[in-house]
Amino acid sequence: MEQSRAIHVGIIMDGNGRWATRQGRSRSAGHRAGAAMVRRIVEAAPDLGVGVLTLYAFSADNWRRPRTEIGWLMRLFREYLRIETPRCAADGVRLDVIGRRDRISPALRQAIEDAQRATAGGTRLHLRIALDYSSRDAILRAAQCLRPETVPSRESFARLLAIVDHGAPAPEVDLLIRTGGERRLSDFLLWEAAYAELYFTPLMWPEFGPDELGRAVREFGSRERRFGGLTDAAAG
Repeated sequence: MEQSRAIHVGIIMDGNGRWATRQGRSRSAGHRAGAAMVRRIVEAAPDLGVGVLTLYAFSADNWRRPRTEIGWLMRLFREYLRIETPRCAADGVRLDVIGRRDRISPALRQAIEDAQRATAGGTRLHLRIALDYSSRDAILRAAQCLRPETVPSRESFARLLAIVDHGAPAPEVDLLIRTGGERRLSDFLLWEAAYAELYFTPLMWPEFGPDELGRAVREFGSRERRFGGLTDAAAG
C-alpha cells in the first residue's frame, strides 16, 4: 500500500523510567530524556508524512504513581509548554492537549490554554498531547452527554468525544506505536484506533528517534488495510 496522504500516528511513549534505571540514573532523568525525544519526533514527523501526532504523556491511571514523581512530571510538562510553544508556533505546529482538566493545577491549565491559543494557526502538524487521559472514561462522558432521544452517528459521536476531551476533532488513527516492549493499548484512543495498524518496538522511548519513526511509517505503508472488506484480487 502506498501512502498517499498525511496520516495520524498515535504513540504510547513507554520506557522512560526503565531506560534511566538501567543506566543507574533517576527516573526523572528518564522523563527529561523522553521530553527531549518528543522535540525530535515532532520536528521529524511532517517530513515523514505525518499530519496528526497524538502522544500519550500521562494516563488517568498514572495518578497511582508516587506523589513526588507526579509532581515532577507536572512541572516538566509546564516547562515543556513554556519552551516549546514558541517553537511550535514558528514551525507551524498546532498544539492541543486532550484529557481531563479538573485534576491538574490552575497554573498548568492556564499554560495549556496559552499554548493552544498561541499555536492555533499551525497547519504543518497537529500535535495532540494526552494528559490525564482515559479513552474509556472519555467514551463514558460522551455517552452521558447524549439526550435520550438522540441516535448518534459514528461521526457525530467522534465529534462529541473531541469536545469532552477538550480537543479539536482529528481523523481516526492510522498507525499506533508503542515503545518499551509492552504489547497493549493501555486505554489509549480505543475509539479512534479501531482500525489502526499496530507497531510495537522493544526500544525505550528515549531511544526511539526519527529513524525509528520513519521505519514504522514505512512498514505501515507496506501493509494492506481492508477495513473489513476484500482486496481487489480476492474480490475478483
